[in-house]
Amino acid sequence: MDTLTRDALTVLQPGFTGTTPPDWVLRRLGEGLAAVGLFGRNVATPEQLAALTARLRAERDDVLVAIDEEGGDVTRLEVRTGSSFPGNLALGAVDDPDLTRSVARELGRRLAECGINLNWAPSADVNSDPDNPVIGVRSFGADPELVARHTAAYVEGLQAAGVAACTKHFPGHGDTSVDSHDDMPRVGVDLPTLRARDLPPFHAAVAAGTKAVMSAHILLPALDPRLPATLSPDVLHGLLRAPVERGGLGFDGLIVTDGIEMRAISAAWGIERGGVLALAAGCDAICVGGGHSDEGTVLRLRDAIVDAVRSGELPEERLSDAATRVRALARWASKAGEGAREGSAPTPDIGLTAARRALRVTAPTGRGASGGGADGPAREGPVHVAAYTPSANFAVGDETPWGIAADLARLLPGTSTGNYGPATADADAVLRDADGRPVVAVVRDVHRHPWMATALAALVAARPDTVVVEMGLPQAPPTGALHIATHGAARVCGTAAAEAIAGRIAG
Repeated sequence: MDTLTRDALTVLQPGFTGTTPPDWVLRRLGEGLAAVGLFGRNVATPEQLAALTARLRAERDDVLVAIDEEGGDVTRLEVRTGSSFPGNLALGAVDDPDLTRSVARELGRRLAECGINLNWAPSADVNSDPDNPVIGVRSFGADPELVARHTAAYVEGLQAAGVAACTKHFPGHGDTSVDSHDDMPRVGVDLPTLRARDLPPFHAAVAAGTKAVMSAHILLPALDPRLPATLSPDVLHGLLRAPVERGGLGFDGLIVTDGIEMRAISAAWGIERGGVLALAAGCDAICVGGGHSDEGTVLRLRDAIVDAVRSGELPEERLSDAATRVRALARWASKAGEGAREGSAPTPDIGLTAARRALRVTAPTGRGASGGGADGPAREGPVHVAAYTPSANFAVGDETPWGIAADLARLLPGTSTGNYGPATADADAVLRDADGRPVVAVVRDVHRHPWMATALAALVAARPDTVVVEMGLPQAPPTGALHIATHGAARVCGTAAAEAIAGRIAG
């Protein structure tokens, strides 16, 4: 195969379906494909995942195997059980960079054990808009300096485990009211605001040595009034790559696109055209997953890139440079993985430890308050868990379970549970289901869902002793006899909240 075609395959990071690599992926690895992306659909068990990545490496020993494993709400390793690690908001709430570093290292160790060497994480977005539909608890918080120090700690911890970090979503997805999976978000702030608010975490990531940065499919008129960041030379070359002395970040690693099939790009330019424009703008690798994980998509992207070079639209040197960066990261990952495996002691309970420390427990009715996982209300008998369930965003997905019902049932036998949505969240219905038992209401981003806020207010009015557990962004004022903010819906966050309710935490 000619060099041009090999380079065009090298810059792609495609997904695929199934828990074993399809023949087309193995065949293309032999033709130049240098990376693949894994998603929840590819994961059944750690043993199966390790076998999958070993099969990929039998075809190409330096293949980059990437995954979108943020921990917290966005998990692929534990997509069917919930994550063993709290997400960014919980870590930001604790605000102990050493803890964040330790959590990221243990997460990276588990990824490396399964043969994964590139993680599309961490999210360095500053969550400046609390109504943001796609970031929320995926951010360390709304303070740029807090987000910066935890982004750096996460990068350091992950890469100490031999897994390359891919810091996202440059230059910041935190001030968006639209999910770029669905449409093009627009951030209308001026350049000084962007530099003061959104860029500090990315500066910190670059200083910490992040091996990759993921671009955001967002339009920032202050930088480029016409093209989103992923397709904009002004954003990628003029800001991310530009030297620090010229106002840039001086980043020299791999630039990866967010999923090129997301509608913010594909609806306006199409996948193939979007991929070519992204490379021309300065991206080095094209992430393509979602529902477009098939050989035909890969071949169309490959051919579009080759055609663009041959027509002169995409300089051959730009493609060659991109492919060289991909191969350089593959070499680093191969060597780093070997070194990190030596003497990397597991810390299996670090995620639950962090989740316990992230709890914030208050008593809005004035019966006292506590924080950081202190004693909760002791319950001698079972309770009824009322889970108010919103629709999940695309990044989180609807496969991953969340809540506290299973843990409370274990701690308080006889506990019942009910799931309530916009059409069923009637206080009378909840109380009938509770049948006299104390009620624990579990919500997620109640401030973003009027139906949920209305239902919760009615329930607390009818049963003032209701315990409220907020597993999203704790933006709404605390309510209930006891209010517990977990700062995320990871499995360990639910466990920590259940322990507090059952009075099982020593303090």
